[in-house]
Amino acid sequence: MTVVLAHTTTPEGVAAQDAALDEARRRGEDLLVFPLSGQSVTADEISGEGVQVSVRLPDGRSRDVVGELLDVAGEVGATCIVIGLRHRTPVGKLLLGSAAQQILLEAAVPVIAVKPAQS
Repeated sequence: MTVVLAHTTTPEGVAAQDAALDEARRRGEDLLVFPLSGQSVTADEISGEGVQVSVRLPDGRSRDVVGELLDVAGEVGATCIVIGLRHRTPVGKLLLGSAAQQILLEAAVPVIAVKPAQS
């Protein structure tokens, strides 16, 4: 079984990465990192003691990266998806699409949503 991380390089993404490593370790599962931000990442950059980390890059031609993430989660038999969240105003939610919102609404497995620590 596998925990899937929707990876970004934002503070929210870093919080999600830490939570995903903890969740994979707690469950005794592998961690699959799926970059959403278009930046490549290697398994060596995300290492967790006792956790096997792999990376699956999205198809560069895809217009629906979130849909691709959900497809990958289904392919690998993910037990959960870990995402980072940021606060948005109600108007921001109305005007801008949200990858996190799409994942929360369309995922076939539980989604763990993580916020960064308040500074």
